[in-house]
Amino acid sequence: MRLTPVQGTILFFFLAPGTVAGLIPWAITGWTFEPAFLGNDATRFAGAALVFAALDIVIDSFARFAVTGKGTPSPTNPTETLVVEGFYRHVRNPMYVAVLTAILGQAVLFGSDHLLVYAAAVFAVFHAFIVLYEEPTLARTFPDAFKAYRAAVPRWLPRLTPWQPSQE
Repeated sequence: MRLTPVQGTILFFFLAPGTVAGLIPWAITGWTFEPAFLGNDATRFAGAALVFAALDIVIDSFARFAVTGKGTPSPTNPTETLVVEGFYRHVRNPMYVAVLTAILGQAVLFGSDHLLVYAAAVFAVFHAFIVLYEEPTLARTFPDAFKAYRAAVPRWLPRLTPWQPSQE
C-alpha cells in the first residue's frame, strides 16, 4: 500500500525531526534542567521560545511539501514540484534550520552543553547531506527553477525580504 503525500509526510515528521529534535535530545538530557546558561533563568524562556518557533516552522514546511509539492520531505517520495513558498521564500532549508533551532532551544532551556555539541554534529551531517545529495538532486530534477532559486535564496541564513520566483 502506497501512502498519500499527507500520510507519508506525517510519518516522516515523526521519524525524522521527531527523532533528531525530540527523541535524541530527550535521551541525551532526560529533559532535566541543569544550571541555566549564564547563571540566568531568563535564558530558559528564550530556549522555550526557540523550540516553539522551530516547531511552527517545521510543521508549516512539512505541510507545504505534502500540499504544494505533492510529495514528502523523504528522499524516497520526493515532491513533484520545487517548493518555494512560505519559509522557503527566505531560506532554502527551513526544515533543517528549524530542527537545529529546536535542538539549540532545548540546549538553552535545559542548560545542556551536551545538546550544543549534538547540535554541531547535526549541523555537520545536515550540511553534508544537502551539499552532497539534496542540492545536486534538485539541480537535476528542477534544473531551471532550482538554479534561479539557489541564486536568490540563501542555504542557511534567511534573507530578510521574501523571494518572489518572478525576481529571477
